[in-house]
Amino acid sequence: MNVSTLFIIISRKDTAKLEKNKINLDFITICFTFAAEKSHYMSVKIQEVITALERFAPLPLQESYDNAGLQIGLTGAEVSGGLLCLDVTEEVVREAMDLGCNMIVSHHPLLFRGLKMVSDANYVQRCVRLAVQNDIAIYSAHTNLDNAEDGVNYKMAERLGLMDVELVSPRRVPVRIDGREQTVRAGSGVVGYLAQEEDSLEFLKRVKQTFRVECLMHNELLERPVQSVVICGGAGDFMLDQALAMQADVFLTGEMHYHQFFGHEQEIQIGVLGHYQSEQFTTDIFYAVLGEAFPGLQIFVAESNTNPIKYL
Repeated sequence: MNVSTLFIIISRKDTAKLEKNKINLDFITICFTFAAEKSHYMSVKIQEVITALERFAPLPLQESYDNAGLQIGLTGAEVSGGLLCLDVTEEVVREAMDLGCNMIVSHHPLLFRGLKMVSDANYVQRCVRLAVQNDIAIYSAHTNLDNAEDGVNYKMAERLGLMDVELVSPRRVPVRIDGREQTVRAGSGVVGYLAQEEDSLEFLKRVKQTFRVECLMHNELLERPVQSVVICGGAGDFMLDQALAMQADVFLTGEMHYHQFFGHEQEIQIGVLGHYQSEQFTTDIFYAVLGEAFPGLQIFVAESNTNPIKYL
């Protein structure tokens, strides 16, 4: 029953009395409006949130080593609010508690390996205890979100203003969405193009500023301008060879091994942002997906900086 229907029933019951008590009627209308909004907001279940996320980034897109999906909690519970983050830490769980959120959506899974005990031996165990004790569900979309179209790498490309962005090596992955078997495109990195050529140093400076990088690592600066850019956020150094084969001007990633910097002088511009820095805008994707699917749901982006690496 909506507010307008309830208003009509009351007015028909005793029109004269309502006319005489307009202030009370206004109060009743406000109360029922709040109740209706509250009811709509509380009607979203955890499973519905998971379904929306997996419609965007189906679990079969994740890598074999990964553990994306529900980490903790019961899917039948109603969502009081969702907290979005890159990593789950004790600080993030407490932030969810303070905000009244009973669901956390993270990029990196809290649980990569099975737990042999749940105590306070490490931060993972403490997070599990804290979440369970406070009925907080935790869901993670990791490499499935990395590999999805419009996923993490697309978001990085968007932040840099790249055009004609495409998956580097697209593949078709069989998935089941809304009860229907189908295939979707997926890939581990993207290639895009600057609207116009840029000086390599100026481009790296722009990357540093855009992603708020404390210390951007790179190889020898290219003496030619750059325009084509291959991106693979997180630990994406495995895509360097593909970027070279495509004759891309720039390869950007979050992590890279020392020896991979050698031998590519004046061949390709390498830029390494840091794992956290390259994936920090993942919460923008979560926010857009859930905001569109559930306009009345309270959604917050965690304020806690979970980057464990510090810089002098």
